[in-house]
Amino acid sequence: KSRAYLGSHRLAEFRNNAPLFRKRELGLIPDEDRPAFLLGRAAHTYILEGQVAYEATYAIGGPVNPSTGAPFGTRTRAFQAWAEAKGKPVLSHDQALQIEAMQASVLAHPVAAELLEEGVAEGVVRTELSGVPCQGRFDWLSGTQGLVDLKTCESLDWLEADARNYGYTYQLAFYRALLAKVAGTLFPVHLIAVEKREPYRCGVWRLTNELLAAADRENEAALVRLKRCRETD
Repeated sequence: KSRAYLGSHRLAEFRNNAPLFRKRELGLIPDEDRPAFLLGRAAHTYILEGQVAYEATYAIGGPVNPSTGAPFGTRTRAFQAWAEAKGKPVLSHDQALQIEAMQASVLAHPVAAELLEEGVAEGVVRTELSGVPCQGRFDWLSGTQGLVDLKTCESLDWLEADARNYGYTYQLAFYRALLAKVAGTLFPVHLIAVEKREPYRCGVWRLTNELLAAADRENEAALVRLKRCRETD
């Protein structure tokens, strides 16, 4: 329901580039989907929802060329026909191995495993913030551990720089504000990051209240500006 409710990514776009936000809101710029997004979504499904949901959502592999015994290339007609028959996104064997390694790394991390021991994956909350209808899809929510967000990354060494570059703090502050509005309490917020390549390290960060409060103030100011812009359109 992204046309009716504002999400964290669209709010970030408005905060950073209002003209681009407006063009996308009017449908003048299509949303982009890249192979890296597919891998990230599939990893989230496997790590947070389990193998049954993962195998129900994604197809793995592809048809084998009987002449060579090797898989057909992803651009061949045979592969395209196989993928269409599956009727769901397709992961290569290499991508599946990556995802399995990431899942094993997260479960082997004692703090990450504890955070994900009990809770709900991919829950959605909708409410108003500063008079703007908003929504958030949370990776993981636990009554005891709070809000947990899972990120896949190239290297843990760059994670804190990635958090600044991609606005993770603003995203998580937005999620926490949504939850606070409907639940009446501020949940603790953790971020789990796992590498997409060897050695597939996993790390856990807890975001401080001070950091989230600062981001929340900027989000709230942006929401007020957005509401004012919509009222004057």
